[in-house]
Amino acid sequence: MSHWPLALPLIGLGLFAAALNMPFGALLGAACGVALIGAVVAAVHHAEVVAHRIGEPFGTLVLALAVTAIESSLIVAVMLAGGEHKAALARDTMYATVMIIANGVVGACILLGALRHREQSFRIEGAGPALAALATLATLVLVMPAFTVSAEGPRYTPSQLGFVAVSSLTMWCVFVFFQTVRHRDYFLPPRLTTADEAVHAAPPTAVQAWVSFALLLVALIAVVGLAKVLSPSIESAVRDAGAPPAVVGVAIALLVLMPEGLAAIRSALANRLQTSMNLALGSALASIGLTIPVVVAVCLALDIPLILGLDQKDIALLALTFLVCTIAVGSGGRTSLMLGVVQLVIFAAFLFLAVVP
Repeated sequence: MSHWPLALPLIGLGLFAAALNMPFGALLGAACGVALIGAVVAAVHHAEVVAHRIGEPFGTLVLALAVTAIESSLIVAVMLAGGEHKAALARDTMYATVMIIANGVVGACILLGALRHREQSFRIEGAGPALAALATLATLVLVMPAFTVSAEGPRYTPSQLGFVAVSSLTMWCVFVFFQTVRHRDYFLPPRLTTADEAVHAAPPTAVQAWVSFALLLVALIAVVGLAKVLSPSIESAVRDAGAPPAVVGVAIALLVLMPEGLAAIRSALANRLQTSMNLALGSALASIGLTIPVVVAVCLALDIPLILGLDQKDIALLALTFLVCTIAVGSGGRTSLMLGVVQLVIFAAFLFLAVVP
């Protein structure tokens, strides 16, 4: 194993500790920013080592679960610190997560994969049910609160929050059973090609896999720690730029999703689009299915206000996203350059309208 995958997570963790115990100046802030990128790269490397050892689709679950746990922790930590002023942070972050993954990550994977390999394929038997579950969860969590009348504003009542939390967790658990036990073959590559070097390379030993798993956790802790340290600077920059507060949720989602996004793009470039789709859809489902129960439980226990409903502009973009994804799945599991461009245009519209609503 090279030295950099071992060093980068430890350096990130060390700088996080330094930021907690030293005055946070411009130099330390710049070092933390560089260390954050390094920890992301290291997390991707170690996740791929673990995934190669245990195989698909279990491998993609490792990174998705780890990153979702970090996302939940970061959202809860910021909401506890901000109180009522951060009531919409969970909504903004989860909406941004869905848009970043479904349009940005998937669009980049399809476009870059098409540029290098012309045409790629994935299993619609797995992507279809995953997309249906994601659309249902996104509607229940992010859309319906804008239309219910039991609570004032785009909110759920405590009983409604409990129902949505249980429904989200149940759907995610059933999807994991569907993906890893009942129909695992739906999430395996449709064919093996000699171009896929990772398939033919010897898998790492059990010791190497466990070491990478431990370093993956260290790297992800460094990512969330450094992201939290840098979040006040991000919020200050958003305020100084005159951008809406929702941009903070977009920034948090972009930081947390960097390991998964980079891993998915690397898989697409290596002609493993199925792995990219497993990562993308699984991560989006975990982001809602696991984050919502945690956030709801904390908010109900500590009486923290929680706003979940999106406005009309965001609902329209979310509906367009699922329409385009449905068309992509209905294409027979074969991708093209055009689909990637369409999804990236939607992603660009999401980013632009977040800054200029």
